[in-house]
Amino acid sequence: MGVTRQKHAKKIMRFYRHSFQFREPFQVLLDGTFCQAALRNKIQIREQLPGYLGGAAQLCTTRCVIKELELLGKALYGAKLIAQRFEVRNCSHHKDPVSGSTCLLSMIEDGNPHHFFIATQDQDLSNKVKKKPGVPLLFIIQNTMVLDKPSPKSLAFVQKLQTNQLVPEYQKQSIVELKEKEGLAKQEGEKRRKRKRAGGPNPLSCLKKKKKKTQESQEPSAEKKKRRKRKRNR
Repeated sequence: MGVTRQKHAKKIMRFYRHSFQFREPFQVLLDGTFCQAALRNKIQIREQLPGYLGGAAQLCTTRCVIKELELLGKALYGAKLIAQRFEVRNCSHHKDPVSGSTCLLSMIEDGNPHHFFIATQDQDLSNKVKKKPGVPLLFIIQNTMVLDKPSPKSLAFVQKLQTNQLVPEYQKQSIVELKEKEGLAKQEGEKRRKRKRAGGPNPLSCLKKKKKKTQESQEPSAEKKKRRKRKRNR
């Protein structure tokens, strides 16, 4: 069972690596519900998660998540201690803290530019995360961490990319850099030049030929007029 789960995780990670440029160390944002589930199921997140994702991972949270755990009191004291061990990412709620779910959603706005994973047991938060393309979702089931399969939104986004209907700015730059690195940009330029060379006849040359024909047609008519004048003079 563990081997099958690991294969699924590798396949999903390949999808996010190639389609959304996720790179190590992977940035994983955790909320209080995930920390509480890990504590209850005796899961060592820091030790187990990098092996599951197949690369180095940076575990992080926000001030809003920690503040929320503090307000919930003794029931989530253990989860608060776990969350406080992680790196704290800056959010936009310094003066007015919001709920952990609202804060995490704000961290993945505008196309998830920082390539965050979201780790949560909150079903409502999970459903909202799935509506945003390019955001991997982690949760805990039966004492094991699970990386959710790509959402329909992520799959549709990638399909649009493949048909060149939608290319975000950060990916346009990476595509250009990859082409330059592989020498594809030069090849495309050469192909375009070849197409320009293989043109039709020069339109100016065609115009010149038409002028010659008109001159030739005009010459006999001028000679006829001269002959008529001579006859009249006689």
